[in-house]
Amino acid sequence: MMNDDALYRPNVGVMLLDRGGRVFVAKRIDYPGDAWQMPQGGIDDGEDPLSAALRELEEEIGTAKAELLAESRDWYRYDLPPELQGKLWGGKWRGQRQKWFAMRFTGTDRDINLATAHPEFSAWRWIEPDEVPRLIIPFKRAIYERIVEEFRPFWERRP
Repeated sequence: MMNDDALYRPNVGVMLLDRGGRVFVAKRIDYPGDAWQMPQGGIDDGEDPLSAALRELEEEIGTAKAELLAESRDWYRYDLPPELQGKLWGGKWRGQRQKWFAMRFTGTDRDINLATAHPEFSAWRWIEPDEVPRLIIPFKRAIYERIVEEFRPFWERRP
C-alpha cells in the first residue's frame, strides 16, 4: 500500500484541560455558523510536534501556560470536504495529519487572550469533554471522538 502521508498537512492539536477536567474550545472566525474547535495548527519545517503544540497555544489563545499530560498514540488524519479541497493551504494538501496532546492548563482565565497577532477565534469557553464532538464541524468529528476517548483517563481523574 502506498504511503500517502505527503497528501496531508502535518498538524498538532491540544486538548487543554482546566483543573476541573473541562476542555477549552474556541469559536472559529473564518467558518460560517457555530464552529468550535480545540487549538490546533501546522507544524513548521524542522519543528517537533510538542514545540508546535506549545507555539500554537501561544499564537491562538495568547498563552502556553500548560503542562504535558500525554501524547496521542497515533497520528490522526482527516480529509477536507470536497468544497474546501484546493482552496485551503494553496491546494497543496487534501487534509491534515495530526498529533494530539493532552495538557493541563496552569494559568488562569485572565491569561487567555484571543486578540493575538493573527486572531483565529471570536469566543472561547470551557466545556465538559463529552460535549466536544457535538460542537465540532462534521468533517473533524470522528477525530475529536477518538481524542476524547484516548484522553479520557486525564479528564475522568478530576482533581
